[in-house]
Amino acid sequence: MGRVLPEVHRLSRRLAGLLVGAGLLAGCSVGPDYEAPDVTVPARWANGSTAAPVAAPQLSAWWRRLNDPTLDALVREAVAGNLDVATAKANVRNARATYRQAVGALFPQVVGDASAIHGDTGGGRDGPFGEANTYTRYNAGLAASWEIDLFGGNRRNMEASIYGADAAEDELSAVLLALVGDVATYYVEARGYQARIALARRTAASQRQTAAITRRMMELGSASAMDVANATGLAASTEAGIPRLETAYAQSVHRVSVLTGRTPATLAPRLAKGGPIPAPRGRLPVGIPANVLSNRPDVRAAERRYAQATARIGIAEAARYPSVSLSGDLNTTGARPGDLARGSSISWAFGPSLTVPIFNAGQLAAAVEVSEAQRDASFLAFQSSVLVALEEVENALVALAKEQERSAKLASVTRSYGESLRLARELFENGSTSFLEVLNGERSLYSAEDSLLQSRVDIATYYISLAKALGGGWDRKVDVLTPVIVDRNTGPHLSPPMPQPPPPAPGQPI
Repeated sequence: MGRVLPEVHRLSRRLAGLLVGAGLLAGCSVGPDYEAPDVTVPARWANGSTAAPVAAPQLSAWWRRLNDPTLDALVREAVAGNLDVATAKANVRNARATYRQAVGALFPQVVGDASAIHGDTGGGRDGPFGEANTYTRYNAGLAASWEIDLFGGNRRNMEASIYGADAAEDELSAVLLALVGDVATYYVEARGYQARIALARRTAASQRQTAAITRRMMELGSASAMDVANATGLAASTEAGIPRLETAYAQSVHRVSVLTGRTPATLAPRLAKGGPIPAPRGRLPVGIPANVLSNRPDVRAAERRYAQATARIGIAEAARYPSVSLSGDLNTTGARPGDLARGSSISWAFGPSLTVPIFNAGQLAAAVEVSEAQRDASFLAFQSSVLVALEEVENALVALAKEQERSAKLASVTRSYGESLRLARELFENGSTSFLEVLNGERSLYSAEDSLLQSRVDIATYYISLAKALGGGWDRKVDVLTPVIVDRNTGPHLSPPMPQPPPPAPGQPI
């Protein structure tokens, strides 16, 4: 009996060897093997520059080309505090853990058990000294099982999990791309509204001065009451537009605050100091349409989801084939705990089991068809993402180019209206023209200056849209390992008090 423990070790090694050797039987896979889709895209952008040679996209930290330190800081704060980014990080951790689960299914599963039983055989005290017929039995054992992956269902599951983890990481990059673009867009809008509010206030103050001068001229008999009323009405009309601009400005500030993970009014004092409308410096190299396939994280994620859906067909297909499992048990029993290693009895069992699907009313075949339809939908979603990406780049290219042309024209118009207003005032003061010309000049100049400010906002916005469409986002390392909630005291501990039900509402029966 002293050789029991070496015997246990020998049988354990034999059992493990048989399980490992059985794994060599597995090697084939069912279902389609994934092949990267062949996508045809144009050689050049239709609305891009044809004179200059094509340069590769330069998208790293593209927002710095707007030359605004406050925007740079807000982008960093948004990446660190945005809730959508935190959710995408959690999805990455989930996908990685799912992959580890899939890998674990390829290996044998071993569990241990132990028991101690104290009992009485019955019959009272029948021993020679009147002792009770009681006994104590100790038992320890190991149980191992392994599903042999004959037709590759588990490997297809692991393959799908790999693609899913890749997609989750690309989707995180897509969230970061959208976040950076949104922060920049709403920040530019906020600065634009600030500039328009300041222009409206300056213009209204100037128009009030014109109304006061006109009133004095009326008192001297060189202007009419109608001129005074028109001048006063124009100033009031300009002032009436300010509250709407202030509302839009506050909403933009609120959006930027929420994007950084803060309450809506948090950034109001910080942005109230004012600042210029960010203006992009130089052109943004756009590369060729094929660059979008690798630069756009949403396109990459769609391709990975297509690959994942392809692997899932193999999982469904493998369920239609027989499955083979190996299981083994090893147990040792003794009257005392020490006997489990020295003087115990040993029992062991080992053998395969076969499961064959015979009749399931077409459910397994239907599951394959479901997976194939989902694969087709994923492929179409990938194709759609490519077309949408190309469309967004073309739209941004043409919008930016045309808005730059428009802005140049508006600058010329503003200069012309400024000169026209100066001449109208001189002629009116000399009595050579009516006051109506002055009012028209002030109205036209304010409209042109306001349109020019809006155009500058649009140029920066279209620049941002182009950078986003090309795939420019946050390209620095992001910590995805640290969870949002860190659990404590998760081991065995006293259970907390049960939560109490809420009190009944007034008038509700108990």
